[in-house]
Amino acid sequence: MALWRIRDFHDDDLDAVIRLWDDPGSGDSEPVFSLSELVAAVRADQPTVVATVGEEVVGCAVAEVDRDRAWLLRLSLSPHWRHRGMGSALLSGLEERLLEAGVHRISCLLSSSAEIGAAALEHQGYRSRAGVVFYEKLEAVTFADRGLLGQLGGRILRPDLWDSLKGMVKEKELIEQRVVLPLAHVELAERAGLLPPRAVVLFGPPGTGKTTFAKAVASRLGWPFVELFPSRLAGESPAGLAAALREAFAQVSELDTVVLFIDEVEEIASLRGQQSLSAAQGVTNEMLKLIPAFREKEGRLLVCATNSVRALDAAFLRHGRFDYVIPVGPPDAEARRAIWDRYLSEVPHGSLDFGEIVGRSEMLTPADIEFAARRAAQVVFERSVAGEVGASATTEEVLESIRATRPTLTSRMIEEFEADIEEYARL
Repeated sequence: MALWRIRDFHDDDLDAVIRLWDDPGSGDSEPVFSLSELVAAVRADQPTVVATVGEEVVGCAVAEVDRDRAWLLRLSLSPHWRHRGMGSALLSGLEERLLEAGVHRISCLLSSSAEIGAAALEHQGYRSRAGVVFYEKLEAVTFADRGLLGQLGGRILRPDLWDSLKGMVKEKELIEQRVVLPLAHVELAERAGLLPPRAVVLFGPPGTGKTTFAKAVASRLGWPFVELFPSRLAGESPAGLAAALREAFAQVSELDTVVLFIDEVEEIASLRGQQSLSAAQGVTNEMLKLIPAFREKEGRLLVCATNSVRALDAAFLRHGRFDYVIPVGPPDAEARRAIWDRYLSEVPHGSLDFGEIVGRSEMLTPADIEFAARRAAQVVFERSVAGEVGASATTEEVLESIRATRPTLTSRMIEEFEADIEEYARL
């Protein structure tokens, strides 16, 4: 019978757990994740279990979940309870919580000086990966910011998002020159008499990558990314959407730096002449007041995205609120080739006729191409399961996946987008 009990972390455990983390003998003397990151995780209700002997907390394991993947942030044991199987028991208890949360992949980083953890991990079926090098860039995100990010549902995105953008070269270069570089080199911009942008609108047909560009900008700058969902805000606040927006902007203003993203912004800033309800007009009016206040502080960028820029109120788009109104359109042939290269590089294939593939996918968005590539991968997978050795995608199978993919774009969408560029783009 075990002398300890594994249970969920309780708020009352925090002081004892912090003392455990502070004790070099309880784990890694050079931990990858800091004490502030661990405290922020447990306060954000990330999966955490403790081991107790009587009323004393003698072990703790905490993880952080990102969709179907989790990172084990720290496994700590009181020195007296090491080498008794408690580490494996903590991991087992934590894994149960992670599986319930839909996690299918659990990763852990240990420094080379870690005295405990490796044995418990290997006993639980974890395997180290040879040849992996850990890179790190420390950003000035304060402990207070991290806690607030959790409340807002925001996060720090991985730093390689910008470089991973393939295709859409024209849009990428334009956004880099107009938005990223002035914010990344504020002193140079000011020396040239250029005020770095504080708010931009991205417009274009659905599925063309507006959200991806917003995230990539945050990644490139190393700023926290916070997305506001108007429909969710409206449901969360009994006072209505206008009040919820005001409260959300007030919270965001407490962050030192932030990329604030609002998708489908036409929901809250549509043409007031077309609004039938005074409440809807009140929401638009509230947004018109919030944007100038948001612009007053450095280190902030508001990115609004819309599929229908012509549906936005004229006062919303005027100079002084948004610095640029940037089109993000369907990928051209060169961009489609780059996007196909990106996704098909992960699918076993022989010689493919990329000219034919690119030509047949003219009406596909980047999201459509990703879906079509996944269909081709599914075909290869099914053939492999059926016993075919070395199964790989053929040109005809990729073309069939294109035919089976319903395109997001229509000729009318493209015509309206080109007209909107002439009417609304501000570059």
